[in-house]
Amino acid sequence: MAGSARSSFEDRLRSEVTGDVWFDAFNRGRYATDASVYQQMPAAVVVPKTVDEAERAIALARQEGVPVTARGGGTSQCGQTINTGLIVDCSRHLNRILELDVAGGRALVEPGIVLDELNRQLKPHGVWFPVDVSTASRCTIGGMTGNNSCGGRSLRYGTMRDNVFSVDAVLASGDKAHFGPVSADLSDVSNDSPLKPLARRLFAIGDREADEIEARFPKVQRRVGGYNLDALVPRATNDLNLAHILVGSEGTLGFSTQVEIKLWPLLGKKAIGACHFGSFYEAMDASQHLVKLGPIAVELVDSTLLKLAREIPMFRPTLDQFVQGDPDAILLVEFAEEPDENVRRMAMLHDLMGELGFGWDKSGAKWGGVVDIHEPGLQAAIADVRTSGLNIMMSMKDQGKPISFVEDCAVPLEHLADYTARLTQVFEKHGTRGTWYAHASVGCLHVRPVLNLRQDLDVRKMRAIAEEAFAMVREYKGSHSGEHGDGIVRSEFHEQMFGTRLVRAFEEVKDIFDPKGTYNPGKIVRAPKFDDKNLFRYGPHYQPIEVDAKLDWSAFTGKGRGLQGAVEMCNNNGACRKLAGGTMCPSYRVTREEKDVTRGRANTLRLAISGQLGPDALTSDEMMETLKLCVSCKGCRRECPTGVDMARMKIEVLAARAKKYGHSLRDRLVGWLPRYAPYAAKVPWLLNLRDKLPGAAKLAEGVTGFSAARTLPKWRGDVFSDDVPAFGPKEGSPVVLFVDTFNRYFERETVDAAIEVLVAGGYRVHIAVPNDGDDRPLCCGRTFLSVGRVDEAKREAERALDALSPYIDAEVPMLGLEPSCLFSFRDEVPAMIGDPRAARLAKSAMMIEEFIAKEAAAGRLDLPLAPVGGKALLHGHCHQKSFAAMGAVEKTLRLVPGLEVSVVESSCCGMAGAFGYGTDTIQVSKAMGELSLLPAVRAAEQDTIIVADGTSCRHQIHDGASREAMHVMRVLAASVAKAQTGTSSPLREAAE
Repeated sequence: MAGSARSSFEDRLRSEVTGDVWFDAFNRGRYATDASVYQQMPAAVVVPKTVDEAERAIALARQEGVPVTARGGGTSQCGQTINTGLIVDCSRHLNRILELDVAGGRALVEPGIVLDELNRQLKPHGVWFPVDVSTASRCTIGGMTGNNSCGGRSLRYGTMRDNVFSVDAVLASGDKAHFGPVSADLSDVSNDSPLKPLARRLFAIGDREADEIEARFPKVQRRVGGYNLDALVPRATNDLNLAHILVGSEGTLGFSTQVEIKLWPLLGKKAIGACHFGSFYEAMDASQHLVKLGPIAVELVDSTLLKLAREIPMFRPTLDQFVQGDPDAILLVEFAEEPDENVRRMAMLHDLMGELGFGWDKSGAKWGGVVDIHEPGLQAAIADVRTSGLNIMMSMKDQGKPISFVEDCAVPLEHLADYTARLTQVFEKHGTRGTWYAHASVGCLHVRPVLNLRQDLDVRKMRAIAEEAFAMVREYKGSHSGEHGDGIVRSEFHEQMFGTRLVRAFEEVKDIFDPKGTYNPGKIVRAPKFDDKNLFRYGPHYQPIEVDAKLDWSAFTGKGRGLQGAVEMCNNNGACRKLAGGTMCPSYRVTREEKDVTRGRANTLRLAISGQLGPDALTSDEMMETLKLCVSCKGCRRECPTGVDMARMKIEVLAARAKKYGHSLRDRLVGWLPRYAPYAAKVPWLLNLRDKLPGAAKLAEGVTGFSAARTLPKWRGDVFSDDVPAFGPKEGSPVVLFVDTFNRYFERETVDAAIEVLVAGGYRVHIAVPNDGDDRPLCCGRTFLSVGRVDEAKREAERALDALSPYIDAEVPMLGLEPSCLFSFRDEVPAMIGDPRAARLAKSAMMIEEFIAKEAAAGRLDLPLAPVGGKALLHGHCHQKSFAAMGAVEKTLRLVPGLEVSVVESSCCGMAGAFGYGTDTIQVSKAMGELSLLPAVRAAEQDTIIVADGTSCRHQIHDGASREAMHVMRVLAASVAKAQTGTSSPLREAAE
């Protein structure tokens, strides 16, 4: 758009829409990609608060001649949700259930409601919406409707087309219409409805092309390519439903304002048979027989996916529980009948595998058998692995990635084995390979050959593979577009698959609905070439600039010591947009803004380091705004299947900005805390005046940036001292305790408790002390990292390494109390320091609970313990979750006799070090706490012990719920004290 036209359009949009309206490069850039390989910079983005606002925005775009693309979760794999016009984001506000008729099995919803959120609201009513796609945690019903999504259980429940009753939509003309069941003569449609003349023309096309549709449309369930012209053929079905022409239309025919969907009873207990095969071909051939047992799903996981999943800490424990030996493929056969019937069918599954010639005692292609899985928790964990198949594949760190373009073909089951074998040969012919997974039950397997689309040779390979693959699909009378839609990837190939005549009919349908091409142009009809490099995310325009990276990113490729490759690991699939479960991404759960989610931040970083956001974008205010609400929880480090570690990336941005602009007073107060803490502890009364003198906190707020709405940690004079270098019996097994700044100066009781517990267990506890002649206590460097001073953090870490060297050499476990401090030694310290000692320390550093749980499991823990309470409510620190340490924390707490431990299902507490004190972040901090943690604490009985290892977490609980939380070690110390002395529990006194 020209400057004046753009200014006019922007002014008009802002006057009509109270939701966000964005024309700046940073926000537009966050909507320029989806989960495909493509990138198109939109002219503008609007986030309407109501459907009326969306309609007004569309009307203005129509008047200005600006194309419109509706967007939900932005998880499309074919480029459906990107374009160069106006993007309308429906996911943030247009997400309500408008009507719910449980008895009638129907619901009316807005297009932006997320599938998992919908099902969470439906569950108490005993119903669900069963089109359970792998992106259920972030995809929206509007997007699923536009895509004709399918899901893993389509064998029983069908596709979106089978589960949508009606759609209300705004046409390109601005007229509104209700698309639903109609009679063939349209007698039930009023004469003044804009739908009537449109439907007549559509039915005329259906009648005219009926024979061609019958001849050319694939006879497989998984056919989502083109427009659903078969829905327009009156004599083909008595079920005439005009909504079906909108289902699968990818937003090219209208803007959906509400969708009426079909509800089903909730599934009962399930039984899963993990069928192991020694040969991938044999697994594919067996699929046609397995479906005859009536499962609701048969899902494939191949050996490559299993191998990649084992390399991801989040998934490895799950695989260890059900994978036997080294299978070439596993088919997960799922039954969901009555319990007795599940048992019967599982027995039939075992018998069938035997009849097909498979056995655990055999070798080669016929090795295999069935592993029964009945435990719901393991079933859910396996489902997580299965539905994360795409992201697991994308975890490859090379520039060559599994590319989506032939991943969606569907063929009749009797041809599945031959098709997969032949396509594998095609990959090999072109020097690549593919990983297979997904829906064996319906002949729709996802496979992505590994290609580097930055290289012309691989782009040519992509076309050659596509043409050979689609020719095979035609030969088998299958569908080239079986689930993920057309978008830019497959629309070009419609003429090959459907023939010229039907493609002209597709274009006629588009022109009837949208003669000026307003809605999502270039999708389904009149599409660009799918290998047009100018449309690629990493096309000719992509030129990364050199970045002075401070951390080691050598596991990745590209500039900035590999930082470029680390940023590019984000494939935009959007797992970080989930709204429940796990930690990632707490800021997004509060704001629901794309800039506040890992994907949005990674996209912004990628655009910045490739010069697409202008000069100095990396250190700009806009970049800081993008990262401001990132609490460095490290949730993405563990939960992002492609391993995007935004906490580390934020350090790089902070370092670059600090180098250019220096530091604020607030940064200095936070970063240099370990340096000035020894002096502050000498005059605690002076520093504590801020929270004692009326008005002092408000006065200091403008100077320090710390909100007057919170009290600061209370300084004290009786800090923990290193005067005594060791505790416990000299002959005891040695450990070294690293006392962090926070517990040393603010909560020394935690340190004392840890020493008491370890000594009671017979350990010789050495205190980590400096050996450089400076008596200032050791520090991990965490506070300096939080303000971008990697140089100072490195200095602190090296000082700690020097002091700990004797223990490292002697392989003495190094224990910590504060998660953010201890895990720095496992994460950032090795990335800052090339010293081999850092890598060795990373292996020996552990939270004190990890050590105790390990000793208990090995039978070496001899700790006197007595009951101290009936219940404990445990909140896990984000870094404990990121490093899979929560299991050890629970096990340690459960050592206390009679203590019933429950864990809060929470994301970040919201405090996150200094984040919760900032004047510009305190409200988001409180909102994070209110997501689940603070309500759970308030609901706990008064005699329930509240437990949290994180100093910040304990402060958030104190401020937000008026309850005192304590470190696990203080609970154990109280239990030890009672066991040793027989006195009553000191927990109440400790809490007070």
